[in-house]
Amino acid sequence: MASGPNGGGNGGSGGGGGLVKNMSLLRLQYYCVLGAVAGAVLFATLRYMPAAGSGAALSTTSALATAAAPAGAGAGEHRKIKGTAPAPTKAAAKVVTKPKEVVVFNFGDSNSDTGGVAAIMGIRIAAPEGRAYFHHPTGRLSDGRVVLDFICETLNTHHLSPYMKPLGSDYSNGVNFAIAGATATPGDTPFSLDVQIDQFIFYRDRCNDSITRDEPAPLNMLDFERALYTMDIGQNDITSILYLPYDEVLAKLPHFVAEIRKAIEILHKNGARKFWIHGTGALGCLPAKLAMPRASDGDLDEHGCIAKFNNAAKRFNTLLSEACDDLRLLLKKSSIIFVDMFAIKYDLVANHTKHGIEKPLMTCCGHGGPPYNYDPKRSCMGDSKDLCKLGDKFISWDGVHFTDAANSIVASMAISGEYSVPRMKLTSLVKPAKAKAS
Repeated sequence: MASGPNGGGNGGSGGGGGLVKNMSLLRLQYYCVLGAVAGAVLFATLRYMPAAGSGAALSTTSALATAAAPAGAGAGEHRKIKGTAPAPTKAAAKVVTKPKEVVVFNFGDSNSDTGGVAAIMGIRIAAPEGRAYFHHPTGRLSDGRVVLDFICETLNTHHLSPYMKPLGSDYSNGVNFAIAGATATPGDTPFSLDVQIDQFIFYRDRCNDSITRDEPAPLNMLDFERALYTMDIGQNDITSILYLPYDEVLAKLPHFVAEIRKAIEILHKNGARKFWIHGTGALGCLPAKLAMPRASDGDLDEHGCIAKFNNAAKRFNTLLSEACDDLRLLLKKSSIIFVDMFAIKYDLVANHTKHGIEKPLMTCCGHGGPPYNYDPKRSCMGDSKDLCKLGDKFISWDGVHFTDAANSIVASMAISGEYSVPRMKLTSLVKPAKAKAS
């Protein structure tokens, strides 16, 4: 037995080279198997690896999706988030401005100013202005509404906002460019008719620019074509020259009318087609003119008005009416209506009892009492004024401008068509908007 270990020892000593040999074979087999496995793994990796560059993109997407996925989201939800393309950004919706039922653009002086001079010049028009209708001052030189306001009411649209009024303006039914003191003659006043026309063009262009940029605009281009264009100007031009000899006064009137005609032509070039043009009133019946010192009453007519001043007003209206006749032939597809405001306003004096007016030549709000209650050195808004009772019918509010009651009568006569050339009712020229349900 002892020999076995010894033999084994010998064999081990003699067979040590065989053991090493066997171990080398095993090691070779191991490396061969390991190499085969490594080759298979490498082949599989190369076979199924995504195209170059996509791995990083997918990895980033996967990371973002994983970060965006809510906690606890399943594998299916994760794959859904990762594979969903981002929604395309929608283009801005095109802004469509619907045509308005009634649109009015007005140009003029204090006879149709709805607060423009107060807004632009910063003039604080205080009580009792506005007392009869609005019950507070609105910038109108009246105790209530002007004729333009009644025109808007007839057409079932709200009163026009002044062009430069900073607060509470609504230009969805047009704009009022009229400014108290304005003249038809350029340069005589800061906001003469030519300036008002420029303001209109600026406003129209800005509306068009907004529409082009798909931005909201108060009116669209069709509104400008369908709109009513009203004009009441020239009174200040005439009254400023009434001190001149009568023949010189008459010589200047064509120039005033030419400026109004030019304005109508420019408006027509900019799309205007419907015109409602007011002549001037009975200037010789204004308390402000009657209260001026005079040598005698020989120039007064049968109703107590200054005949020379009224004749100048009538001549101006004749020239303006003829200009409208001429333009009616030249400006095709246009309606140009001239309204004889002299005949209307003189009727209030001549037939005052018919209209319920007791003192047609006396100012409601003024100083001095009868017969005219007007003092050029003191305004209606001053202290110690002689103010008529609320509800009494007077034609003149402050010696120059009409009361709400008088303007109501004037407007109803004007829109009737009986004093227009050609004879046409306002509602035939412009269809009123549908009355809103109360």
